[in-house]
Amino acid sequence: MGSAIAGRLVENGAKVLTYLEGRSAETVERAKSAGMQPVELDRLAATDLILSIVPPAHAVDVAEAVAGAMRRCGSKATFMDCNAISPQTMTQVAAIFGHDCGIVLDGSIIGGPPKSGGKGPKLYVCGDDADITAILSERGLQVRRIDGPLGAASALKMCYAGINKGVTGLGTAMLLAAICSGADEALKRELQESLPDLDAKLVKGIPDMYPKAYRWVAEMEEIADFLGEDDPAALIFKGMAGLYRKMAMDRESGGALAGQLDTLNGGR
Repeated sequence: MGSAIAGRLVENGAKVLTYLEGRSAETVERAKSAGMQPVELDRLAATDLILSIVPPAHAVDVAEAVAGAMRRCGSKATFMDCNAISPQTMTQVAAIFGHDCGIVLDGSIIGGPPKSGGKGPKLYVCGDDADITAILSERGLQVRRIDGPLGAASALKMCYAGINKGVTGLGTAMLLAAICSGADEALKRELQESLPDLDAKLVKGIPDMYPKAYRWVAEMEEIADFLGEDDPAALIFKGMAGLYRKMAMDRESGGALAGQLDTLNGGR
């Protein structure tokens, strides 16, 4: 997502910097292909607008690193967290920057990475009273401002992802259960007959999930935190985190479960 959004910005005339120390060769190559310019962290911290687009488990670490660089260099910037984190975690991110590092914006991304010929995802933001993110709209991104306190954009992402990725997780769990119990062909037929739209979503969404499952673990945990311990639905998303952890491990070990699901869903 980060490299694709950077690519869209570069295509529309923006200069996009990135920090790549400790990143994989694959990540470095994606950044290069997108037209990003690698710089030291202190240089990155001195830019006008910083977008944090990382797996949610790393959002706080990234915020701490950037805020530390700002304080070390005496610089100020606008830091926009665009990650799939709960409002509670967003509040934690904002507290890391305090009042001496510039402005913190709450953002969230809904939709897939930008592709040639398409509009790309929607970038929601709240707290942008000065319209700082107008520059992103001018450079090819769909920016939607929403009213509400810090955390409103993060809450939107939690609710949307809870529905969208929750349905994918539920379908994965029940299809695997059906396979184990010998009810898979009957379940598949029933889905096609009585819930064709859901069946179509699962046929596409389940295979698309495999390479992303490791990132969705922390996202499901963030949704559980968003709901809170007093909400019994939080247990659903703790379970979803476990499911996606299982699918991530399956991918690492050869994809036996993924193969069974693909066979049932038409051999994709």
